[in-house]
Amino acid sequence: MRRAVQTLVVGGALLFAAACGTSKSPAPADADTPAVGASAGAAAQPAALAETKALCEGLGQVYNKNMGLFAESLTKMVGSKGAKADVQEAQVALKTFSTAVLQATEKSADAQLKADGQKAAGQLQAKSADAAFFKTIKTNEDVNKVLGPTLKEWLSPVQTHCS
Repeated sequence: MRRAVQTLVVGGALLFAAACGTSKSPAPADADTPAVGASAGAAAQPAALAETKALCEGLGQVYNKNMGLFAESLTKMVGSKGAKADVQEAQVALKTFSTAVLQATEKSADAQLKADGQKAAGQLQAKSADAAFFKTIKTNEDVNKVLGPTLKEWLSPVQTHCS
């Protein structure tokens, strides 16, 4: 199980950091069409890409720091057969993850990225308060599902900016 958690943590970090800012790259202009405001656009584009890259790297760090804690708390929760203290620990770990995602995106100059950060953090926050959700996690397979496709779905709003 620890090996699966380590693989997910490393894979997630690479997912966020691998192609930082590439989704914001505009399509190349037609060679026959004159560029309108080319100098202003050319100057703004590298700055926007640099900000997106830095933000994606920051999200990668958030993922690395918080994913492991969340994964460990879920694994501990399953091992204790859903003991109340372990469920609460998992809830706190997910809430902390949501706060970190929000903090990493809230200062972005890109309004869409900022909104997507709020959406992703909101999804994580809502699940952290959902006791029924945590009661459905009873096996290591359930943990893997939460750490894989479910978490990917929750983070998808910000992930689109970083892939």
